[in-house]
Amino acid sequence: MTPKVLRAAALLLAALVVALAFAWQYGLFDASGGRPGASGIAKLGGPFTLVDQDGRTRTDADFRGKLMLVYFGYTFCPDACPTALQVMTVALDMVGDKGKDVQPIFVTIDPARDSAVRLKEYIKNFHSRFVALTGSPEAVAQAAKAYRVYYAKAPDSGSTADYLMDHSSIIYLMDRKGRYITHFTHANNPEDLARAIKANL
Repeated sequence: MTPKVLRAAALLLAALVVALAFAWQYGLFDASGGRPGASGIAKLGGPFTLVDQDGRTRTDADFRGKLMLVYFGYTFCPDACPTALQVMTVALDMVGDKGKDVQPIFVTIDPARDSAVRLKEYIKNFHSRFVALTGSPEAVAQAAKAYRVYYAKAPDSGSTADYLMDHSSIIYLMDRKGRYITHFTHANNPEDLARAIKANL
């Protein structure tokens, strides 16, 4: 083989490996035949048992039959979290009356400071239908793991009381059975989120 043919073959092989990896990640090899939005990367989401802003125990099963918008953050977050929650709020307002079939959920990744009482005050700044959830560190960690959320105390946070949290900033859109559909970040426009919600109602 000439060097040119070898290079072409190597590029083709590399492209095939990338394509196979993408297909595997997005669930295209799922034996159940499920859609990519419900398998692969969409093995995202799952059972949780947490406590809402009114002190009631809530599980993922409580929200079946509705689309869910799920965001993990914390009330002391200086920018990404309030921006994401505001994006969710504006998007739900854009959807209008049909938005009653969408449950916005805020899960703290800082249960040491975010009690139910604190969450109740904080979440008043956003959409009236928000459910804010906290729990034991173990319960929060289990929920975050199910959604593949990264979080950790920032190493250069300063004093113990004023620490910041490093965390992923993702708004998950889940279907009426709790399966992943798509995701956004706090940098997305509310219009993008509202469009995705409407397409799945």
